[in-house]
Parts: sequence; C-alpha cells; structure tokens
Amino acid sequence: MSEVIEKVESAERAAGLAGKYLTFKLADEEYGLGILRVKEIIGLLPITSLPQIPSYVRGVINLREKVIPVIDLRKKFKLDTIDDTGQTCIIVVDVPDRESGSVLAGILVDAVSEVLDIRGEEIEEPPAFGAGAGAAFISGMAKTKGAVKILLDIDMVLSSAELERITKMV
Repeated sequence: MSEVIEKVESAERAAGLAGKYLTFKLADEEYGLGILRVKEIIGLLPITSLPQIPSYVRGVINLREKVIPVIDLRKKFKLDTIDDTGQTCIIVVDVPDRESGSVLAGILVDAVSEVLDIRGEEIEEPPAFGAGAGAAFISGMAKTKGAVKILLDIDMVLSSAELERITKMV
C-alpha cells in the first residue's frame, strides 16, 4: 500500500514541476530552470571582483544601474572551471528574499540552449544516490528530446540567506 502512495505522491510532485524551462549547458550536462524565475539572459559583461567573498561568486555586474552578484555555477557545483567563451552568458534570476521580497542575481553558464515545455510525465525524482550537497539543488530529472535534463531548484542553488550575505558584502 505504501508503495502505491509513494507513486501517487511522486506523480503529483512531477505534475507540480511541469511547465516551461530555460535549458542551459554547464560542463557536459544540460540543466533546466523554471522560466518564471528568469528575468533575462545577457551576454557576458565586465564582472567586478570583490575581496573576501565565496569562491563561487565571480563578482558583481552593473545592470541598468543595479549592482547584482554573479554566481559561477561551475564553481558552485564544484565542476572544473574553463575560460569564458563566446557562448558564456549570464542568466538573471529572481530569488525570494526575506527582507525585500526578492533579489536579482546572475548565474554564469556555459551556453543557453532553448525553452522547453516539460510535461509532468517526463519528470522523475532525482536519483537517491549522491545525496550530497549538490543533490539538494535538483528538483527533478526531465526525460525529453532523447536526453536527460537536470531541473534545478533555484531557491536551493541560491538560498535567500546566502544571497543576503553576498549582497551585504556588495
């Protein structure tokens, strides 16, 4: 009986994750981010480094007179770093914040792919193995277009407490 309940809960959770996702490349993998959290995609701008910030924070950019932190997802996910390319870009996302309601942050990715409409039946639970810190960032695994896309929970990737600390440094 509990197995049936688990399958129903899993299907309900997957249905709740269904929707439009911006997909992007990072190392050899393809990731998805809920499109409603994406404010814009911009080419690589000059990034100002800051002293004594976490190593995965590349620095800050000036985006239309707003200073926003830029998180290097390769470093955040402990992947090998590479030089920026012509396809490297910044995805500006809106992250909930306890004090101001929301805060903008940029995530640096290797390349943006496309916007996909992912159905609930295409989404599975993240694998149980590798339950390290990175596993908390994953909301699901989408099987679409003959490949697997890792769906990220941006609230876990960029927690409000973490962003608060970074923006106070800025």
